[in-house]
Amino acid sequence: MATSGSVPTTPLLKDELDIVIPTIRNLDFLEMWRPFFQPYHLIIVQDGDPTRTIHVPEGFDYELYNRNDINRILGPKASCISFKDSACRCFGYMVSKKKYIYTIDDDCFVAKDPSGKQINALEQHIKNLLCPSTPFFFNTLYDPYREGADFVRGYPFSLREGAKTAISHGLWMNIPDYDAPTQMVKPLERNTRYVDAVMTIPKGTLFPMCGMNLAFDRELIGPAMYFGLMGDGQPIGRYDDMWAGWCMKVICDHLGLGVKTGLPYIWHSKASNPFVNLKKEYKGIFWQEEIIPFFQASTLSKEHDTVQKCYNELAKQVKENLGKLDPYFVKLADAMVTWIEAWDELNPTASASTATAATNGPAKK
Repeated sequence: MATSGSVPTTPLLKDELDIVIPTIRNLDFLEMWRPFFQPYHLIIVQDGDPTRTIHVPEGFDYELYNRNDINRILGPKASCISFKDSACRCFGYMVSKKKYIYTIDDDCFVAKDPSGKQINALEQHIKNLLCPSTPFFFNTLYDPYREGADFVRGYPFSLREGAKTAISHGLWMNIPDYDAPTQMVKPLERNTRYVDAVMTIPKGTLFPMCGMNLAFDRELIGPAMYFGLMGDGQPIGRYDDMWAGWCMKVICDHLGLGVKTGLPYIWHSKASNPFVNLKKEYKGIFWQEEIIPFFQASTLSKEHDTVQKCYNELAKQVKENLGKLDPYFVKLADAMVTWIEAWDELNPTASASTATAATNGPAKK
């Protein structure tokens, strides 16, 4: 377990952050995270059989929602929340009332840095979110706001205040986040490389977002963090987080918000079955060759000045362009609109706010 010095005396953002966990099993993994997670509020989204009792270790402050709860709270709009897929986690984003969200999978454990010290992943995510990003010009020393780093020669002074950070995308030791074909080719491959770096993903560049170790500013980008229609009754799975990431990145680029990737690491303990994964991913492997160029070419206008307006416009473009690829995308586009309607119903004050590009100030970590 972590030493007492591993956790700040007053946990960062203790009353401003929720931890969202999707699960179908008992949450014994929380014992390892207790020194880091216990001060925070947990939102547990139970997938699968709602009559099953999920055990949560004592001492954690949490609320738990199962499918019956989702149906009761959202009514007919519950159709936009996936079933039998970790995409259900986005319901937790919707019902949270906090400014920040950290989401983690239940097969992710505490990793260690090269010195052997346990990594407080949540603390690093918070530091990432509270410092600006540099999406408009790449800094070759990566995050210039980290201790011991700065802007390199030639970096425009006019851009050194940076932009607000909306997303902190963490990585994984041990089991890499590979697709099924790569899993099959490299069944024994493990990630043992610890890269001590945080960088901003440049404006105009997409990336495959992974939802198992992810934090974001809910007030800045929350409505765009919809993990789509996946799992039960759908022709595709394991693209939930990537779909959200592509939508989110287009919107962040448009609104002048930053996305960081790199630290922190977690220990991904369990490799999923590559044959089961291939069945889920099969269509997506082909579709992504059309989906990614679609997002790369997608544009938003000045009138799309809130996340909700941007997202509804993307839904319209998905229906018009990707609907030709497969009828599934027409259904997905409709679900995207339903998601925004449900978000605004549960978050009436937040829905009226406008996200604009601004700075966090040149804070040091």
